[in-house]
Amino acid sequence: MLPYQRDFIELALARDVLRFGDFTLKSGRQSPYFFNLGRIDSGAALARLGESYAAALVRAQLPVDMLFGPAYKGIALAAATAIALATRHGRDLPWAYNRKEAKDHGEGGMLVGAPLTGRVLIVDDVMTAGTAVRESLALIRAHGAVPAGVLIALDRQERGQGELSAAQEVARDHGIPVIAITGLDEVLAYAGERPELAAEHARLLDYRSRYGVSG
Repeated sequence: MLPYQRDFIELALARDVLRFGDFTLKSGRQSPYFFNLGRIDSGAALARLGESYAAALVRAQLPVDMLFGPAYKGIALAAATAIALATRHGRDLPWAYNRKEAKDHGEGGMLVGAPLTGRVLIVDDVMTAGTAVRESLALIRAHGAVPAGVLIALDRQERGQGELSAAQEVARDHGIPVIAITGLDEVLAYAGERPELAAEHARLLDYRSRYGVSG
């Protein structure tokens, strides 16, 4: 596990972003853990989160020209990532986000921030059905830009309707990489290092054996 991944998991646990227990997902599955980035609700926590996103992007060595944050959660995430890239890695990238509804006064339009040009990286929280990502891809292409990939916080690494995860389906269907700060594998590894999380580790292993994807 890399340092930025460990730091992200510790942040997620400290802020109750990552919780262990019994949770019913939208899919109807009973999950031993739940993930909610909406609990990153302070400046310090958001800054630390942005550093994890930036570190994951730098490690991936993916060539990108700008960041795009889908409304609503992706807006703060793209901003935090852009700040961390500039302050920590010396990469001052432009960024933009979309409105849910077009503005009909002032400058108008669906987009705020830099024009969508070049290779655009989508920054979001998690990927479930991939619907929000597909909408972002269409918007980026409609402006003549090229989707470079998707950067998310957590890849649950579990099957969707078929044998692939939502991240794998997006990568396959759109030919773009999906980068995650961490996945279920890292959460498992972290829990395995902590004696107080031994019971959670066993439940996570069982969950992965039932729903996990390969690769």
